[in-house]
Amino acid sequence: MAQTDNKMLILGALAGVAGIGLAVVCYRSLNSKRRSSWPGFYHNRTNIHEPGLTLVDGPGLPNEQAAVLQRLEALIQCVSELKDEMKALKTALPALQDHVREELRGHSSTHRASPLHRTRRRRTAGTTSRAEGQSSEDAESEGGYMTALTDSEDEEFSEEEQSCEERAEDELAVLLQRIDRLRQGGESEKRESLDILLEQKDQFGQNSAFLWRLTRAYCDVHDACCLLEEKKTLAERGKQVGEEAICLNPRCAESHQWYAIMCGILAEYDTIQNKIKNGYIFKDHLDKAIELKPQDPLSYYLLGRWCYAVAQLSWIERKVAATLFGEPPSATIEDALKNFLKVEELHPAYSKLNYVFLAKCYKYLGQMEKARQMCEAACSMDNVSKERMMTYDAEKLVPR
Repeated sequence: MAQTDNKMLILGALAGVAGIGLAVVCYRSLNSKRRSSWPGFYHNRTNIHEPGLTLVDGPGLPNEQAAVLQRLEALIQCVSELKDEMKALKTALPALQDHVREELRGHSSTHRASPLHRTRRRRTAGTTSRAEGQSSEDAESEGGYMTALTDSEDEEFSEEEQSCEERAEDELAVLLQRIDRLRQGGESEKRESLDILLEQKDQFGQNSAFLWRLTRAYCDVHDACCLLEEKKTLAERGKQVGEEAICLNPRCAESHQWYAIMCGILAEYDTIQNKIKNGYIFKDHLDKAIELKPQDPLSYYLLGRWCYAVAQLSWIERKVAATLFGEPPSATIEDALKNFLKVEELHPAYSKLNYVFLAKCYKYLGQMEKARQMCEAACSMDNVSKERMMTYDAEKLVPR
């Protein structure tokens, strides 16, 4: 509060007291003139601090006039008390500004939070007071000063929170770009990518774009690792992070896609029953990824691999799946071919492996000329495709 505001507040209060005092003086003057006509009343001067009116013997007054005089006596008492309160207020006002600053510092320290975990406060003081039966004037007179302070404080915190959120979003965008660049490198860069993501998980672990990249990093390091136990641990942790990403944002296609991939990887280390179970999960999440992002060729390639593996199941293997789950997975070579062709439609020359499986499908269907063309296309491509493909075999999702 500025010094000028303090002066204005004091002057306004003193003006109000002066007005009430003037009304009391007028009342006393009028009362002295009428004392002769009201012989039954006179001013009590025995107690200066308790001025009032006292009844004496004499002709009585009507009840209405007596009630008015009693109210005036109460008003005089209130004026006396108000003068005392104004003196106390005048003494306290110089220190009020420092007190308010200390209170605001205390609020600011308790309301700070991390950039990605914030809740905005709602101003409900006015509506609550009116809901309890108080008028708007009562609410303003009782808490108007503090309400003004709260409004300004809310605006200050709102700007500060917005600034922090914008900085956090910028930091996350820079981090994700760095991770995507590292993934294009070799084994050491992929391990560095996983380490960086793990270090930043506490700060950005509630963002689905961050989590599905962490799942992908687990997959990349799994493929580069040679130790069986370490590979299994990486697959389990990657699947767990994939579940977190889906729970956080079920509408993220990449989360469903990489969770399905981790289910396929983990099938290498499970029992036959769990392999079949993961096969169903794999298919369901790939379908969801395609529904959310129908222009992603990787999802169609993976689905084509799954369909090709299921189509190759023997009668005994289908019976095992039916015994365990009631209904065996169903797919044909035509389904697999359809998905591999969709990959070429979305991204021509997407990968060598896609050409290889196109050749297998055409050969199985007896279309030898097309199979030969796909083999030639695969041979003409470099070993490293434009988009890195999964090194695990989707056929491991079904029992053999």
